[in-house]
Parts: sequence; C-alpha cells; structure tokens
Amino acid sequence: MRILMFGATGQVAREIQRRSPVVALGRDEVDLTDAGDCAEAVRAEAPDVVINAAAFTAVDAAESDEVTAAQVNGEAPGAMARACADLGIPFIHISTDYVFDGAGDQPFAPDAPTAPLGAYGRTKLAGEEAVRAAGCTHAIIRTSWVVSAHGKNFVKTMLKLGSERETLNVVADQVGGPTPAADIAELCLAAAQQLVDAPEKSGTYHLSGGPDVSWADFAREIFAQAGLPCQVVDIPASAYPTPARRPANSRLDNSATEAAFGLPRPDWRKGLADILRELESRRD
Repeated sequence: MRILMFGATGQVAREIQRRSPVVALGRDEVDLTDAGDCAEAVRAEAPDVVINAAAFTAVDAAESDEVTAAQVNGEAPGAMARACADLGIPFIHISTDYVFDGAGDQPFAPDAPTAPLGAYGRTKLAGEEAVRAAGCTHAIIRTSWVVSAHGKNFVKTMLKLGSERETLNVVADQVGGPTPAADIAELCLAAAQQLVDAPEKSGTYHLSGGPDVSWADFAREIFAQAGLPCQVVDIPASAYPTPARRPANSRLDNSATEAAFGLPRPDWRKGLADILRELESRRD
C-alpha cells in the first residue's frame, strides 16, 4: 500500500516513518499555507491513502496569527480531502481535544458538541468540517497531550526542568490523557489499512492515553520513572496565564476507536517508560 503523508519531522510523522514506508512531504516540499499546492501533491503522487500528520500546533502563537493557523489547519486538510475524494482514496487526519470547551468532568465522545476556546481549536475544527464536507472516506483522529522522544513536548520539558530544580509548580486543575505519538502512529496506520477495505468505518475517532491525569500528576510520574527528586507543587491554571485558554477537561472517550479498529486505549505510563528508554539510549 502506497501511503502519502503530509509531515516529516513532527512527533507522529516520525513514529509513522519508523513503522511503515511512506512518502513523507515536509514543509520544504509542500506549502501548507497553499491549499492548491497540497491538493496538487496528492494528485501528483496518486497514493492508495493519505495521512495528514502536519499542523500549526503552536497553540499560543495561533492567537496572534490565526490567518496562518487557519490556512494550515483548516484550508489545507480540506484541499487534501477533496483531492482524496476525486481519487477515491481514504484520508487520515489528526485533530485535537481543543475542539471542545473542556467543560465538566466526563470524557468527550466523538459526537459531543464542539465549542473551541481559542484560535487553535477553531482552526482545527474548521479542518475537521472541511474533511467531512469533502465526501471522501476518512478517519478524523482527535488526540491530546502528545508526547514522544522527539521534538518539544511536556515530557522533555519536565526532564529538563526537573534536573535543574528542587521543586516545580505544575498546573493541577487541567485533566486529560497523555498520548504517546507511537500509539497515534499505530492507529493512523491501522485506520489507513482498514479504511481501504472497509470504507464504512469512515468517521471521527478519539485516541488518548489512560488513565486520565492532571498535568501535575503526569509530572510526578515522569520524575518517578526518571529517578529525579524534583517535587511537584500543584497550582491552578489561573496562576500560569497563557495567551490561549486551555481546556480544563481534556478527557476523551476512546470506546469507538477500539470497537472500529481493535486498538485498546494505550497506557501512557508504559509509553512514558519507552520514551525515557529511548532518550537514555541517546546519551549512551
């Protein structure tokens, strides 16, 4: 199966390339702010399936540059999906828990009402809507709190700060599921394979690691597994203001994903151990 993937160096893109041969298009090969360029890339490659692992993920920066975020997160996926519809091939698109408002304390189901709090969520929701409107066979995969041994993410930030400080203030009133990029990659590839043979599985799915946890308790587990003595002090999100509002509740209901693709909700603690082993191996 010939897979075309938008994205080459992001967390999920790198994990996908570890698992499957793909044609990976980086930002130096396709202009994600140019919807026409994205569509042309799909037509030129004529693959069996397309995975979009590229996005404008700078949540705070999106508040001051929503135009670019909308081009990358909204218009580009729509153009990719329309090209896939023309070719009659499936499209896998990664989205986010930020399409929800984070209200309550229950996991959001795929069909729960959306109400993004900021620019990043609005542009990602626009991308979802454009993909659905394109009419292609698709899997929109919403995920949360992505971590890996690559790039910038919470695990790597905590390891750096935890090795430098005796105590660290971490937000404790935002709860969600940390999700190893490796598990997202597994779902993307499973969906790509299965949608070719079972287009009726087309739809929106959630993938987040379990159990749900606060950022503060996530940090505690990182320090425990890494053997760092840094102590975590719980603080409210209001004590750590950012340009973009974050959802207080990022819990996602994964049951439809397991039913459709046979992949159980991943245990982020195991994924964390894998990440720490990989980071340690780089130091050897």
